[in-house]
Amino acid sequence: MRVSGGQTMVLDKQGYDELVMYLTHNLTLFEKPGEIEPGAPRVMELIEDVIAEYVIKICEQNTELSTEQRSLIVREVDGIVYDLQEVLSSVTEQRVTKEQREFIEEFAGLVKNLFDAAI
Repeated sequence: MRVSGGQTMVLDKQGYDELVMYLTHNLTLFEKPGEIEPGAPRVMELIEDVIAEYVIKICEQNTELSTEQRSLIVREVDGIVYDLQEVLSSVTEQRVTKEQREFIEEFAGLVKNLFDAAI
């Protein structure tokens, strides 16, 4: 993988556009009430935690990544989290429902897949 200034790994790729569309098509999950488990985190907390876990996995699975490449991954993940925060701004402080948790975990897995494919 070659990284130069201004180049991105996933943010400007078709796969990311499709992922954003997938999120858009599933926004109703965040608009309807559902089962909230005791001690459920807030929507944004869960997004940050789950995506952070996947970033750690990416770096652990790809020990050959340079510091520059790891930094690029972190910057792009920050951009993805920012996009999620923008799209879900009206619900980021709500406790996650069971269905939302499943979606967020699936979405984060798809983000990881984008990075895996780029690496």
